[in-house]
Amino acid sequence: MVTGKGGTGKTTVAGALALSLAADGRRVLLVEVEGRQGIAQLFDVPPLPYEERQVAVARDGGAVYALAVDPEAALLDYLETFYRLGRAGRSLERIGLVDFVTTVAPGLRDVLLTGKFAESVRRRRGNGYAYDAVVVDAPPTGRIARFLNVTSEVAGIARVGPVRTHADMVLGVIRSPQTAVHFVSLLEEMPVQETADGIAELEQTGIPVGAVLVNMVRERMLPTDQLRAAAAGQVDTDALADGLAKAGVDASDRTVEALAAELVDHAQRVGAEDEARKTIEALDNRVLELPFLPDGVDIGALHQLAARIEEQVNP
Repeated sequence: MVTGKGGTGKTTVAGALALSLAADGRRVLLVEVEGRQGIAQLFDVPPLPYEERQVAVARDGGAVYALAVDPEAALLDYLETFYRLGRAGRSLERIGLVDFVTTVAPGLRDVLLTGKFAESVRRRRGNGYAYDAVVVDAPPTGRIARFLNVTSEVAGIARVGPVRTHADMVLGVIRSPQTAVHFVSLLEEMPVQETADGIAELEQTGIPVGAVLVNMVRERMLPTDQLRAAAAGQVDTDALADGLAKAGVDASDRTVEALAAELVDHAQRVGAEDEARKTIEALDNRVLELPFLPDGVDIGALHQLAARIEEQVNP
């Protein structure tokens, strides 16, 4: 599972993680549950239907498949599997009962969504499993505990019967030692705080927590001692002017002052990032860092991020 505060690049990291897991000829399923078609946009493919489709080739012939889980389609799937409704289930969709059920019982909606990827984890193919790994682009940190803690969510809907049995099966997969919820964060105060809160909340449910993936990490432009001086507003403007002149760049007072202000801003941001990094490291979870990509994210950039994950997991 991959979760994170909005704006942290959660879907991008999930895609990169799927590519890294698919290396060396493995098959990986990447699932989204929020109906945004974020995976299709990320891999530059047409909108995904409610079926598994290959969206990328990983290193050494591995394959990434993707699935966009729709709660209405998942409910019809459930009705067919457990009650053999078939065409009757499609009739329920036409009269709007599916929307009604998933609206008045939001806990059931999450059970259906989680149930689909839990089924993908358990599905067999030949002598093994259909997929070597399943990566879920999960809801944001503020909703992740409720989304995954399906037993408590369904308690008010059904205490016994197929729905409860289904929920218990899903929770068995989610709480398995093979499952981990990874958190995506930035080196900023709000994402770091949401990450800390989300980890604490999940730990109370017994759901396994994995790594913290710090996304969009920018490289330092200067040595530590110079950054500290600049953060305190101590900038050698004469040295800046000399450097600009030697580089053949305008070294007017206005240019030097603007560059000095940029330097102070950079140094103060680096200082704030260092404090955020200390907070993340104090969480006692494994930390992986992914670089900021100034040219944006395309399939080539995803492979670059996947390689960076592999380097840190298998140094």
